[in-house]
Amino acid sequence: MTAARVDTQPTSPRDTLAIILAAGRSTRMKTELPKVMHEVCGVPMLGHVLRACREAGIERFVVVVGFAKEAIISAFSREPGVEFVEQKEQKGTGHAVMMCQDALKGFIGDVIIIAGDMPMIRGQTLRDLLGAHRATASAASIATTVLADPTGYGRIIRNDKGDFTGIVEHRDCTPEQLKINEVNPSYYCFDVAELVAALGDIKPNNAKGEYYITDTLAILRDKGKTVRGSTSVPAADATGINSRVDLAEVNRLMQTRIQHHWMETGVTIVDTATTWIDARAQIGTDATIRPFSTIEGNARIGSRCVIGPYAYVGDGTIVEEGAAVGPGVLTALDAARGAAGTRGQGESRQKSQAVRRPPAQTGIA
Repeated sequence: MTAARVDTQPTSPRDTLAIILAAGRSTRMKTELPKVMHEVCGVPMLGHVLRACREAGIERFVVVVGFAKEAIISAFSREPGVEFVEQKEQKGTGHAVMMCQDALKGFIGDVIIIAGDMPMIRGQTLRDLLGAHRATASAASIATTVLADPTGYGRIIRNDKGDFTGIVEHRDCTPEQLKINEVNPSYYCFDVAELVAALGDIKPNNAKGEYYITDTLAILRDKGKTVRGSTSVPAADATGINSRVDLAEVNRLMQTRIQHHWMETGVTIVDTATTWIDARAQIGTDATIRPFSTIEGNARIGSRCVIGPYAYVGDGTIVEEGAAVGPGVLTALDAARGAAGTRGQGESRQKSQAVRRPPAQTGIA
């Protein structure tokens, strides 16, 4: 059953902090990289999660690291508001949040907890979760989704009235619970004092002997606290990544989202199936992207440009307004010899300085 949606904005200003869980590795991906460092449309998964949190107005982040932590710290240490906490032993999501208790000392407000390997999360989803949490004065809130195939996800348990009562992880489900399609995509919001109090009551009473953050919800509810669960996450946004096949699927979903965004702002994409646009790229109004074209990294495409067919615009390249690029490969070196494109020799000569490389950029967009 779907709980009624509350669209009310927060009734009073409160500080917000995000705990992002990024300590694990994926054995199925067969990788030496932390899972959250694998890229989705040019940006590490963790970068997408941080961006969504910032869009929701969150400015302070505690990132829980573990496996190959150096790679994550190196990539994100210059991000404003980010601090790192190490989980030396991976004993579950609840244990990961326990490692953050020193970082939470003195903090008064609300805590968003989210997995770092959920790059499809949107800022609007987090804003809705936070706003409804505050509007209902809940101790804890969770955003859920409904999936046709819920395999691998924790199931949302509700009573006969449709009220949220708890979450059961997939491996711990009974045969009847496995039939439930409402699942937990791991988007939580807690009052910090209620969270810290509940962490001390978690027990590793499950198949893996781990501490689950989901258990805090049942603990709070059993104490008579308000725990809110609403089905507010689009199914595509809840797509997790546990294998290279999953990674390819999420890249496809994210690419569709990126292309739809640019088309809605006035960009023509002639063939979406043969176009690839990096999540960090910028494209001006009335630009046209022709088939078999790739735009990478922090490329900047001006308004009224024509890209392709068969064009490659590299990371950091700036294509000035009205320029044409392709077919062919475009890099910074092309600017010296007329990188405006090869649609016609005359055009190329006239626009010889239409494409340029900006100063080196640092950080994750």
